[in-house]
Amino acid sequence: MHVGFIIEHWDNIEPLKSSTLLIIKECLKRGHKVSVLYTNNLTVRNNIVHGFIQTIIDIPKIPENIVSFYKKVEFEKKLTALHAFDCIMLRKDPPINPLVLNFLDAIKDETVIINDVDGIRKANNKLYTTTFHDPNNTFLPVTHVSGSKKYINKIIEESPDEKFILKPLDGSGGRGVIVLEKNAKSNINSLLDFYIDKSGDKYVILQEYIKGAENGDVRVLMLNGKFIGAYNRKPADGEIRANIQAGGSAHKYELTDSQKKVCRKVGTSLLADGLFFVGLDMIGDKILEVNVLNPGGITNINKLNKLKLHQNVVDFLEEKVDEKIEKRAELEYLLKRLNELRE
Repeated sequence: MHVGFIIEHWDNIEPLKSSTLLIIKECLKRGHKVSVLYTNNLTVRNNIVHGFIQTIIDIPKIPENIVSFYKKVEFEKKLTALHAFDCIMLRKDPPINPLVLNFLDAIKDETVIINDVDGIRKANNKLYTTTFHDPNNTFLPVTHVSGSKKYINKIIEESPDEKFILKPLDGSGGRGVIVLEKNAKSNINSLLDFYIDKSGDKYVILQEYIKGAENGDVRVLMLNGKFIGAYNRKPADGEIRANIQAGGSAHKYELTDSQKKVCRKVGTSLLADGLFFVGLDMIGDKILEVNVLNPGGITNINKLNKLKLHQNVVDFLEEKVDEKIEKRAELEYLLKRLNELRE
């Protein structure tokens, strides 16, 4: 099996934190061929989508230590048609350039892509949660999205709440997330001027401040519509953001029955949209965000619970590729029989 990983850049990987690196290592341990490519390396040659890929040169003995493994990796660079891959994992932080999805459209019927191209297109930003039907806010916080400063101010003024969360629509890793307090009206206008420009292309999210947010959130990893692990992310002193990239710390956590119920509920929708490997960010029973492009957390969940979730992910990749091969063989057989009958 040849597995491709679309990533930001190999040099940017932090070995002790990277879920992607664990998955890559597991693929190699099983004898699979692994290549990485960057979004700016995608190209079209004579109407066929290619990429300037970097294939990992065979490592006779793969080091168990993840840092040693990372340092030992060497690449062979080559222009390759993307349909040569059996599977491609998109592991790049959002937002993603829509053109990348257009490149992948050309091969999505031949190659397993995780997550599904159309699903990523649908869930490429934080608006995706609006597709979950929850009019009574049982598992989604009260959320407003707008590019109008006037409208956001109106919502704040009319709300009985004193605190809100403000964040950019297309952010990731906790970047740009702040707490707004209703009594700081002069600051609110300044912040909205910063987040929303005059072009009308910038949108912000205004979300209810959920009780307990100061104690952090829970990252839940979903695979094939089911939760496979979770951990608690607590913010650093003086911070509201619990994201690990923002200095948050990881703590062991066991999902409550009500949280599991929410995960099962949205798991059905995720599967229907072809979003197989996903990270949910939760506070209590409410889902704040759905991460479909580059969900992390495997390293922390593994460490805290003595698990090997990266093995579950590679198991799933192998199953999806086998399914694709079986369907292709079945289709080829049916076409052959049809041609025989015509003769």
